Amino acid sequence: MNINKISFLTSIVCILIATVSNAQCNLDDLATSSASSIPTGYNFLKSYKISGEADLEKLEFSYVLTKGTNYILTVKDLNKPIGTLVTLYDQQRNRIACSKIGTEIVSAISFPCNATGIYYIQYTFNPGAGRCGGASLAFKR
Repeated sequence: MNINKISFLTSIVCILIATVSNAQCNLDDLATSSASSIPTGYNFLKSYKISGEADLEKLEFSYVLTKGTNYILTVKDLNKPIGTLVTLYDQQRNRIACSKIGTEIVSAISFPCNATGIYYIQYTFNPGAGRCGGASLAFKR
């Protein structure tokens, strides 16, 4: 009988811990927050939910970008200062833009697209940074 009570209490504690952990990382709110930080004149295209386990080195998404268009990627995460690094690669995997300037990671990068094609948006994390965030891609012509 006591074993059942202990198992029940252990289960309740595990559920409560999982609920608190999930409440700390609200991917929807962070994605919405990144979209709301898009500057005036840009048009929203897509948002990304950035979540990674401790052993996950990077997250990567692809998107077709159009020549002659200016793009911006905005990022929000739970870190102060921001701990999610964004790097953009072209279809040949040449680095186009990065949100790390010197030792600082900025929360947005803007760039002109010089060739239509598939581009890769890679998210990596500062060591020790929380791996929970949201990002948005927007454009203007």
